[in-house]
Amino acid sequence: MKSLQRLLTYSLLILTFLVSVFPFYWMLVIASHPTSEANKFPPNFIPGDLFITNVQTMLDQIDFVGALLNSVFVSTTVTIAQLFFCALAAFAFSRLQFKGKHFLFVFIIGTLMIPGQLGLVPSYMIMTRLDWINSFNALIVPGLVSAFGIFWIKQYMDTTLHPELVESARMDGCSNFQTFWRIALPTISPAMATLAILTFMYQWNDFLWPSIVLKDSAVHTIQIALRNLNKVYFRDVSVIMAGTFLATIPLLVVFVASSRYFISGITAGAVKG
Repeated sequence: MKSLQRLLTYSLLILTFLVSVFPFYWMLVIASHPTSEANKFPPNFIPGDLFITNVQTMLDQIDFVGALLNSVFVSTTVTIAQLFFCALAAFAFSRLQFKGKHFLFVFIIGTLMIPGQLGLVPSYMIMTRLDWINSFNALIVPGLVSAFGIFWIKQYMDTTLHPELVESARMDGCSNFQTFWRIALPTISPAMATLAILTFMYQWNDFLWPSIVLKDSAVHTIQIALRNLNKVYFRDVSVIMAGTFLATIPLLVVFVASSRYFISGITAGAVKG
C-alpha cells in the first residue's frame, strides 16, 4: 500500500514538473526554428539549429543587454527598498502602540482593493511635475513600499515575534529601531525572502507603467525592449521567443536559488499555527 502511494505521489510530482517546465521548453523550440514553423501543424517538438541565429537577430534589433541591466537595477533597488520600509512599517503596526494604528492599517489594506489602473493618470501627472519622465525615479520611488508587503510581514511578525522579546530588548536599553534591526529582522527572515522573490518578479515583469513613463530606449526595461521586437507589418515570433527565453533565465535563477526560503516563508505561518 505504501509503495503504491509513493508511486502515485512521485508520478503526480513528475507530471506537475513536466507541465511547469513545458512552456519554457516550448519557447526554446520556437526560438530555435524559423517563424514559419511557429504555426505549423502538427508542431515540431524538437529544438532546431537556429537559436543562435535568432538571438543574434534579436541583439541587432534591440539593446538587450542594456535593457537587461536596467531591469536588474530597477528590480533590485525596489526589492531592497520594499524589504526595509515594509518591514519597518510592519514592525510599527505589529509591536508598537500609537494613536490611530488600527485605522491606518485598515486604510493601507483598503488600498489593495483599488485597481492600479485608476492611479495611472494622476501618477503620470505627478511624474511630469517632478520631471521624472524617462527616469528610473518614476519606477523606483512609487515602488519603495507596498501595502501587500506591509500586510504580509505584519501577519508573519504577529505570530513569530513574541512581545516578550521586544520587552526584553527594551529592558536592555534598545531603542525601537535597534529592536527592529537586531531582534525583528532575524526573526522574520523567511517572510522577507518570500517578499523579495515576489517583489523582484513583479518588478521584472512589469510592463504597463514602464511603457507609459519610459520613452527613451536608453532607459527601457527588458519588457519594453522586447515589445519593440513587434514590427508593424511583420512579427518575427522566433526572434521574440529567443529574447523572451533569455529574459526569463534571470527569474528562474533567482527563484531556484531562493526556493527554499520561499517555501519556508509560505508554510511557516501554517506550521506555527
